Amino acid sequence: MLKLEWLEGFAVFAEHLNFTHAARALHISQPALHAQIRKLGEALGVALYGREGRRLRLTAEGEEVLRFARQMRERSESFVERLRTGHSRQPLVLAAGEGAFLYLLGDAIKAFAARGPAPLRLLNRDRDGTIRALRRGEAHVGVAVLDPVPDDLEGRVLAEIPQALVMPRAHPLAQRRTISVAALAELPLVLPPQGRPQREMLEQAVAAEGGRLRAAVEATGWELAIHFVGLGLGLAVVNGCCRLPRGLVGRVVPQLPRVRYQVLHRADAQGYGGLAALLEALHEHRDDWRTRRSVAAAAPAG
Repeated sequence: MLKLEWLEGFAVFAEHLNFTHAARALHISQPALHAQIRKLGEALGVALYGREGRRLRLTAEGEEVLRFARQMRERSESFVERLRTGHSRQPLVLAAGEGAFLYLLGDAIKAFAARGPAPLRLLNRDRDGTIRALRRGEAHVGVAVLDPVPDDLEGRVLAEIPQALVMPRAHPLAQRRTISVAALAELPLVLPPQGRPQREMLEQAVAAEGGRLRAAVEATGWELAIHFVGLGLGLAVVNGCCRLPRGLVGRVVPQLPRVRYQVLHRADAQGYGGLAALLEALHEHRDDWRTRRSVAAAAPAG
């Protein structure tokens, strides 16, 4: 039989992956915590963690147990709150990247916060971090650039957004309605670091046209890339939903693939309070970026 204290002890251990720190957080001794987790593993008949070099790492089974432990914690807290007050206000957790929060999700978050049936807590995570948060039970809903959706998650397309070249209004290319991939070759560009997905995609696209990228400066994140363009350090290819400061313009690069944002959640999260309302708000406001001073919305038609 599983004991709640074993699950709670394992959940805290998984957050630290360090017995000393986890035991301190639980206010129990390290041997006592070690015994709890050992008993949990024996009761389930699986290894919950292993060693990778000098670090501890959860096994796939350990990740699944962690998700279950967090769900049990949420349900217990919700039950106690509902018993004492007549209702539960357990928060719904949304994980997404900085760009999505800044340019795509703001109106949906505002709408849900105003009328949603549950409080909303936000986690700033990159794509891999968002998927990990969903799988570990840290988040109920995630928004990420992803295609295809992993088999263990439910997904629905939120938006498909063109990529665009950002430049000063006085730049010669600003006179064009759209920009070709070939035109990107040898331009001084603000690029993500080597190995990042967008950098690799741009390198491959330009190479297919017989050219090569020229990195003027490296930057992580749309906001910083646009800031560097404003400083005159180079031009940048960014997501078309980004908002631009005065003096900068964007021109769509139609040959580049559109950025596909997916709304993700676990199948077992379907019954969680507020989930349906949050998904509805996200899709209701999926096109609101088009009404603002975004790169793609401000570009000339044609």
